Formats: sequence, C-alpha cells, structure tokens
Amino acid sequence: MASLASIGTPLSSSATRVLFCGAGELGKEVIIEMMRLGVETIAVDRYPNAPGMQVAHRSHVINMLDGEALRKVIELEKPDYIVPEVEAIATPTLVELEKEGYNVIPTAMATRLTMNREGIRRLAAEELGLKTSPYKFADNIDEFKAAVEFVGIPCVVKPVMSSSGHGQSTIKTDADVEKAWNISQNEGRTGKASRVIVEGFVPFDYEITMLTVRHVGGTSFLEPVGHHQVNGDYQESWQPQPMDRTVLDKAHDIAKKITDALGGRGIFGVEMFVCGEEVLFSEVSPRPHDTGMVTLISQDLSEFALHARAILGLPIPNIAFRGPSASKAIVVNGNSDKVRFSNLDKVLEIPDTGLRLFGKPELNGHRRMGVLLSRSTSVEKALEIVKQMRNNIKIDL
Repeated sequence: MASLASIGTPLSSSATRVLFCGAGELGKEVIIEMMRLGVETIAVDRYPNAPGMQVAHRSHVINMLDGEALRKVIELEKPDYIVPEVEAIATPTLVELEKEGYNVIPTAMATRLTMNREGIRRLAAEELGLKTSPYKFADNIDEFKAAVEFVGIPCVVKPVMSSSGHGQSTIKTDADVEKAWNISQNEGRTGKASRVIVEGFVPFDYEITMLTVRHVGGTSFLEPVGHHQVNGDYQESWQPQPMDRTVLDKAHDIAKKITDALGGRGIFGVEMFVCGEEVLFSEVSPRPHDTGMVTLISQDLSEFALHARAILGLPIPNIAFRGPSASKAIVVNGNSDKVRFSNLDKVLEIPDTGLRLFGKPELNGHRRMGVLLSRSTSVEKALEIVKQMRNNIKIDL
C-alpha cells in the first residue's frame, strides 16, 4: 500500500504550506524543522521581524486578536495546516475556519480551551476528574477578593489568557491582594482587563512538564522535564527529573487523559505538581513548551522536530535520549533595539554545550532573549554548567 504522507515542493503549486499563528522562539524552531522537511512556511505575528519571521518563507504582521485580520491572512495563504504558537489569538475565528475545512493543530477546540485557563481547568477537573489545586475565577475586584478568601493565602493569581508569567503573581499576605489584582489587569497579554484564576498554593516537592506527543503511531512520552520558575516564567529546566516509577506512571496517565480529550496530532506540554506520591494537573500547552527547549540537546529528535513530524503525519518510531541535560533561559532587563551578546568563545568552550539566541528585535523591560544548553554525566552537573555559561556571557544594550 502506498504511503499517504507526502510533501510537495516549496513555492510551487505542489507545496505543503504551514502557517504559524505566532512566531516567537518556539515557533522559530518548528519552522526550521518544517523547512528541513521541504515545507513552505508562513509566519504571522503582532510585530515585525519576530524570530520565526526571520527564517520563514514569508510573513505577515497583524493584531493576532483581530479575527477579521487573521481570517484575511489565512484565506490569502490557504495553508494545509494552521499551527497556533501563542495564547493571544482570535480562537473563535480558528473554530470557524476549522468548520470550513482548514486543519488547525492539534484542533481548534484544543487551541481554544488551552488558550484560556478556565476552559482547560474545567475540562481537567470537572469533566475528566483530574486532581488539581483548589481554584476560583474572578472578573472584578470584589469577586477576586472573595476568590482569595475561598482558596486561602498563599495563592497564585493568573490572567486566564496570558503566557510566560505575564500578569502572574503570588499573594503571600493580605497586603499583596490589591497589588496582585493590578498586576493581573495591567501586565497580561490580551491588552485589556482580564478574567483571572486564583489557585490555592500547593506545597509541592517538584513540578514537571510531561512532554507528550500524539502521532500516527499513537502517544509517546518524553523523559520528564523538571523546571524552576519565577512568577510563572521558566528560568532553568532539566531532563530527566528523577521520579519513582509509580509516580511517573500516574503522570503518564494524567497526560494521556488530557491529551486524548483534546485530540489531534502534535506535541503537548502537560504541567504537573508532584506532592509525595500524588500528582496534580496544572496546565497544558498544545504545542512545544518553553521548558522543553532542553530537548535541543538531550535527545535526537527535539520537541520541535517531534511536533513537525506529528503534524505532517510522519512516523516517530523511537525517541533516543542522549543523557542528563539542562537549559537556562537568558533573561535580560532593559531597553534596546541593538542588544549584543559577547564573550561567546568562553561561553561555548565547555564540551557538550549549546546556545540559541532568538534574534528578538527589541528589548522593552523584561524579556527572554536566548537559551543555554548543556549535557553532562548528571542533571546536577548539567545545571552547574548552564549557570556557569550564564555567568560568562556578556550582554550590552
């Protein structure tokens, strides 16, 4: 029987076209993997010269929350696949387009649910019965104060639509309540007042990302990724996170249930808290996860390569893990449109290390501008190395 999976020639009538809604550092890596497979790529984002735009065949700049603008670009490009890469997208438009025959990855429903923390939390806790932290939603300051009282202090506050820690904060005392509300309203990524989720603080032992890939051959799990976050923004990640077999089996079960419910093909980053023998579901992203950048050095097929294969219907017969690895985000504070990174010879003189500079055109305040990678004899050693690399890198604004 002939294979059904096929790829045409870019920039020709036979081209296989993939359009990315969002073209940040994660989308950039998937675009590179798609181009290695001969796919024609289109990057769409809210600002010019986004990282993915710098490597795609062509690009468009639009307000990603403007459904009419999004539809116009998609109808112009007529892609075979639409791949959302950021949270702030006009998801109702994607739902409409899918009904009209467009292929949204993994599905339009999955994209809409996971772009909104309320949708995914209600699916996980109320429909699938997965264990989560206590939570409450709020639309205004009065509801917010009541939600904080319900879940108790300490607690975590997040806009229901945001990413990379934007608008997120932790309430540790009564004095933090109004400040946390203001942060959620002014620092999220939707550009307008936002519904929030208030989550009870979980005294977890560690948190993981269970990278889960749904592909033509079934569902595969990568080695668990441990990570350290500050206000929801990842700082370091490592692979594998040591886990007892019974706990790992529970994590696999949770990841399988939530990704089966969402459906479609591609990689999912399922975030969980581990408290002793108990595993709590936290969030899921239906696309490569920032903590999963460690896979750029830890295995033969990175999360980005796996996402590309899964989307295109190509087989994933095995995922070869190369050894204990770590990543560290290069987070920079300041304002500049000409950031320069130097002392890189010193940074990369250590064996089995790597560097990705994202090429973001501007720095306005606090931004992740690159990632450092290391593989070593243990996770602890790999983490020591990426921290040493960060100390060696020099950044001029």
